[in-house]
Amino acid sequence: MPPPLTRRASLRAGAVALSLGVAGMPALAAGGRIRAVCFDGFPLFDPRPVLGLVGARFPDHPELAGKWFTRIFAHSWLRTSAERYTPFDRLLDQALEQVAGEAGVALPAPLKAELLGQWLRLGLWDDVLPALDALAAAGIRLAFLSNFTEEMLRVNARNNGIEARLDYLSTDRVERYKPHPRAYAMGLDHFGLARSEIAFCAFGGWDALGASWFGYPTAWINRLSQPAERLDPGPIMEAKNLSALLSLAAVGG
Repeated sequence: MPPPLTRRASLRAGAVALSLGVAGMPALAAGGRIRAVCFDGFPLFDPRPVLGLVGARFPDHPELAGKWFTRIFAHSWLRTSAERYTPFDRLLDQALEQVAGEAGVALPAPLKAELLGQWLRLGLWDDVLPALDALAAAGIRLAFLSNFTEEMLRVNARNNGIEARLDYLSTDRVERYKPHPRAYAMGLDHFGLARSEIAFCAFGGWDALGASWFGYPTAWINRLSQPAERLDPGPIMEAKNLSALLSLAAVGG
């Protein structure tokens, strides 16, 4: 028989259940607590400067930035399915070449270098530092679990003064992009904890779904108000900011 819920765990499970319209989360109902968090890159790093730079350089093709992002993730899923992995920086390059070619726009080397270089100059969303402070104060361990290369993660973290605050789990380690289970399993191997003790913090709805299917209590940081995936989602707490993660971890922001 599982131990009784503490008041804190009961409130946390109830908040998740309310956000989902379901009876509750089995992992939390068993009295578990969040002891670590795995972050995708974009809940912390703001990708809008990449979109803005593409728009500024190709004003006659306002759709190009969105197509680049779509192609990036299409290529990542295709390569994982076919077991033809290539690091994320190479994936960015190939996807950019393809969408530029489809649009019939010139992509000289200096321009391509500028666009790809913007991925190493990402700032933080405004709520990131207070949230990291709150999680650290609660003794919760933190790591990136991202499709980015480790270098991309570290450069952006260093530029924003947070490099020492997280560990770095790039899909390069397992040569499988998310949502492959081997990618999410890096969190288990790294922290040595049960799935119910590791929260996953996603930016994309597909990533939130994949992490939830894997078994992580999941916070979807839906900053751009994207529609949810309609594919039998598991327990996912959603908000436009990191409040969803802090609620899931029962941490005050």
